[in-house]
Amino acid sequence: MFQVRFHGRGGQGVVTAAEMLSIAAFDEGRHAQAFPSFGSERTGAPVVAFCRIDDREIRLREPIVAPDALIIQDSTLLHQVDCFAGLKPDGYILINTGKSFAELGLGEFVANYRRERLCTLPATELALKHVSRPVPNVPLLGAFAAITGIVRLDSVLKAIRERFSGKVAEGNAAAAKEAYAIAKAEMEEAKLAPTLASLAAPTGGAALLGTAHRRAGHA
Repeated sequence: MFQVRFHGRGGQGVVTAAEMLSIAAFDEGRHAQAFPSFGSERTGAPVVAFCRIDDREIRLREPIVAPDALIIQDSTLLHQVDCFAGLKPDGYILINTGKSFAELGLGEFVANYRRERLCTLPATELALKHVSRPVPNVPLLGAFAAITGIVRLDSVLKAIRERFSGKVAEGNAAAAKEAYAIAKAEMEEAKLAPTLASLAAPTGGAALLGTAHRRAGHA
């Protein structure tokens, strides 16, 4: 079973994101469930939603306390909520921000996590670009498909078109595609970094390694 916990604020489509992820998994012939936590859902208030995906029937109904992946739709929550509570040691972290983990003050925290499972993405900017609304949920789903491989991008796009219609659907699909491409490139670079480090030498490898590090720092 793969368990995802979403953190965001009211008005950011947190619950919708969990639902669309479950639809994408269901369209691939898997079992899935999505539900929000109970509490205030007023605009701007912290909201949590959950999604479980499995090849077998899912009987659990309680909130996810040990997620395999975290999708954090608002980085300001990092200073207000324990978003990382229970995250598994080999878990995935996806944060809506244009900053790196180091710039967020999380460099030491994520040091023991696998670099290719850590991703920051300016999802709000992508949403504004493609749908003219600051709702980061759909771009984050595209990036999630890229870094985890738990669902295919095609399934995410299908779920988007089931949820929305017309220009809104196509704008969201474009945002998801661009987010997928950005995250995929970032993950490939993260996987390549150890190889570059082993090749670093005065003949030019060190310069190449420095370029990789600079790119990762601006992810």
